[in-house]
Amino acid sequence: MPKTPTWAVPGSALMDLDPSGDVSRPELLFNRELSWLDFNWRVLAQAWDERIPLLERVRFLSISASNLDEFFRKHVGGLKRLIASGDTRRSPDGRMPEERLGLIREAVLRLQADMVYTWDEVLQPALRQADIHVVDYNQLTDDERQEMHEHFLTNIYPILTPLAVDPAHPFPFISNLSLSLAVITRHPTHGTEHFARLKVPLQRGRFLRLSGEGYRFVPIEEVIVHNIGELFRGMEIVSVSAFRVTRNADLDRNESSAEDLLELIAKELRQRRFAAVVRLQVDTRMPGHVRQTLKHELGITDADVYEKRGLLELSDLDALANLGLPDHTYEHWEPVIPKGLVPAVDGDTANLFSIIRKGDVLVHHPYESFQASVARFIDEAAADPKVLAIKQTLYRTSNDSPIIYSLIRAAENGKQVAVLVELKARFDEERNIAWAKMLEQAGIHVTYGLVGLKTHTKTALVVREEPDGIAMYSHIGTGNYNSKTAKLYTDIGLLTCNREIGLDLVNLFHHLTGYAPEQQYRKLLVAPRDLRKTFLKRLEREIEHQQKHGNGHLIAVMNGLDDVVTIQALYEASQAGVQIDLVVRGHSRLRPGLPGVSDNIRLVSLIGRFLEHSRIYHFHNNGEPKTYIGSADWMRRNLEDRVEVITPIEDPALQRRVIRILKLALSDNRMGWDLHADGTYVQRQPGSESVRSFQEMLMKEALRTGRVPKAED
Repeated sequence: MPKTPTWAVPGSALMDLDPSGDVSRPELLFNRELSWLDFNWRVLAQAWDERIPLLERVRFLSISASNLDEFFRKHVGGLKRLIASGDTRRSPDGRMPEERLGLIREAVLRLQADMVYTWDEVLQPALRQADIHVVDYNQLTDDERQEMHEHFLTNIYPILTPLAVDPAHPFPFISNLSLSLAVITRHPTHGTEHFARLKVPLQRGRFLRLSGEGYRFVPIEEVIVHNIGELFRGMEIVSVSAFRVTRNADLDRNESSAEDLLELIAKELRQRRFAAVVRLQVDTRMPGHVRQTLKHELGITDADVYEKRGLLELSDLDALANLGLPDHTYEHWEPVIPKGLVPAVDGDTANLFSIIRKGDVLVHHPYESFQASVARFIDEAAADPKVLAIKQTLYRTSNDSPIIYSLIRAAENGKQVAVLVELKARFDEERNIAWAKMLEQAGIHVTYGLVGLKTHTKTALVVREEPDGIAMYSHIGTGNYNSKTAKLYTDIGLLTCNREIGLDLVNLFHHLTGYAPEQQYRKLLVAPRDLRKTFLKRLEREIEHQQKHGNGHLIAVMNGLDDVVTIQALYEASQAGVQIDLVVRGHSRLRPGLPGVSDNIRLVSLIGRFLEHSRIYHFHNNGEPKTYIGSADWMRRNLEDRVEVITPIEDPALQRRVIRILKLALSDNRMGWDLHADGTYVQRQPGSESVRSFQEMLMKEALRTGRVPKAED
């Protein structure tokens, strides 16, 4: 990254080939892994943006480092497993697996250098001006050194366990993402050198705060390094070097032959601890022979080693972002209660079901309260004596999920409760296993998904006995049933008592919990059954409308776009003149703006305070719009390998509201990054115009139309 801020991110995803010709040519597609790294560059760029509060900029740097960890575990790990299996198939963009790994390394080295520069030359000077200092040990005063020496002896020394490596002590297991020190000692008499590994204890935090005024911190590894002689008395310290290991999280799984899916996933979690190393991060000062030892013992090559100066891992900077200094963080945002959902006090009118009976309700998080809408929906269902059954899918949820406890209370109240807990939700498997066991112990019917498919849909169904018969109340959303992320991610959801949607969810749950794959759906679009083909038909209709009326138009919002079949259909629609506006937060294989191919396609990525997580699809349909929301991105895995649900928004008022949200997103000139045909993302700048920040506009609108929760709520 240059020494003066720029808002043009390097286009590492470009394949330098002639883009003309058939829409099926591989050079019309960006590489998925490199496009993902470009997304992480956009996250990192927020750390440079002086319009963002300082500690939030530190948080963006921390997020970019954490994202990179996950990228190596999933994407690099997957590529390495592909190569090990002998798979030589090219990716849709025409690259061999080994070539992709080489390009990834080149891009990561650039990204890593930019992250180091951002911390050393951009954020640290700004933090010092705010009287927040992260100092090296050699910058401590004599009194501070004494303080840290005493802290070391009292609080750190008892925890440390140096592990020697010699014929009697095999090389120790290095756990995933742990910070370690490689220590070389020399016997003063014999002159022999010895290797030891020391794990840095981070349970109580990476940065130790020094006493005195202001905020002064020293990294814990610095304190250990400068007091390490206490651990190796009688030996000379030759060198101490930090290193960090990343292990593969993409393991081969054979679900079809498993007798118990829960046990299979639990076994995989155990295997993941010992999975192959996909990255070794080392301090640039590490001696060559120490590096060779680590490479040999970990079974890796030079291509897996990433040198880094300074702080070896930047994701721990999140602790600084959480200092809670109001002058340097975003102003607190409290999601509002939607006007129509403000609790009443007169009997049945306070019941959420009576509100939904009057008309569909659209909720938009985190602008509108998850607790006062979706969590309330499940909570009231658990307590309502008229409710007979609750059925729900859980992909990810929070550690102290109120949804879980509402479901348990429902079962205790004698209701039929069925929950599909997706055990295969990456990196949430252990938590989901624990929730599944707790729910089962409460007498809830728990299933673990379908063999070969992840259940990613965000759906809940409440069956209620009413004077005119059985009624079905549904929630279908774009986000997880997670009260924590509902304050950080933007998601949209529909609460409805539409009977056809309710019957569709009944059929869906029959499919998920029993053996009933050949279901028919009246309103809902369900993957992998019919979601892609329905969207392709809608694109064909837009082409027909363009040819007849000249008004073909699509607006779509999603997290990622990599489904080749869909991209080729978008190219064909563009060639027919259909106007296509895409809001894609993360990676994209699609190349917009190519003459004769995609010159009618515009793609913008929105990066801001909240993580854009909604999935919205709007087809103009010659003035009779078709608008959908749901759990699926236009990614191959969502359309082929997952159970997803998309619902239409049919109420005219709610449809107008969704269209307004889409138009606000496209009008943004503060958060948006426009993707160009050469792979470069350029951030929009307001210039002489007034600032139009998508998320800020929605926050202001929510305050005008909703109500901030009170203590009694």
